[in-house]
Amino acid sequence: MNVLATKREAISAATESDPKNAFFAIRDIHAYYGESYIVQGVTLDVHKGEILALLGRNGAGKTSTLRAIARLDQPELRSGEIWLEGQPIHSMKSYQASRAGIQLVPEDRRIIPGMSVEENLKLAQIAPGHGMSLDEIYAHFPRLAERRTQEGITLSGGEQQMLAVARALARDVKLLLLDEPYEGLAPVIVKEIENIVYDIKKRGITTIIVEQNAVAALRLADRAVILDTGELVFSGSAKELLDSPELRNEYLAI
Repeated sequence: MNVLATKREAISAATESDPKNAFFAIRDIHAYYGESYIVQGVTLDVHKGEILALLGRNGAGKTSTLRAIARLDQPELRSGEIWLEGQPIHSMKSYQASRAGIQLVPEDRRIIPGMSVEENLKLAQIAPGHGMSLDEIYAHFPRLAERRTQEGITLSGGEQQMLAVARALARDVKLLLLDEPYEGLAPVIVKEIENIVYDIKKRGITTIIVEQNAVAALRLADRAVILDTGELVFSGSAKELLDSPELRNEYLAI
């Protein structure tokens, strides 16, 4: 797809089927913060087990799209549909979407003060559903195992990110939403997080990743979509975007 592609062409490339038949689908969602129109008719499908990079410049609507998918109160979803495994979730509250298998790891990580690493994980396991056991989590995150009794908010930035991801996996997760997982992390820690996401994919968990470090996200992803001022403007393979300086410069300024 060239940089002159229309919104209709981008949407066509991002969808393949009736939303009831897709693993995960959003159709023409419109979301607002008050009167600010943030997500403007985004439509796409996500295939089971894939990693999708959701990219765009600052203010493009990426995080707002993730929050709408997770059914958080803000932004307000005023129209459109969201489907997971043939079930509509657009009318759900956030806790219902979480029980259905949608888990968001927010940019600020939301580590609970005053609780140890293990207490943060055990609290996540209280939610209905069957996620990873503590033993499984510690096998995937040996650094967390070493720090299980340490207060979560005293961990390094990379370790807090690991804890936030592990906490999501402690629940029943079908669709994992990662918002800026590399923010503020050293390259060596970014590589560790990448390896963790690869391991998650091997378990059959589908992931949408929003990341300002577009090249790092594209190395990880199977496919990519780009938002520009709240609208979908590109959908294609991650390799296509990595191999196209024209597309990256037009939509991502890289």
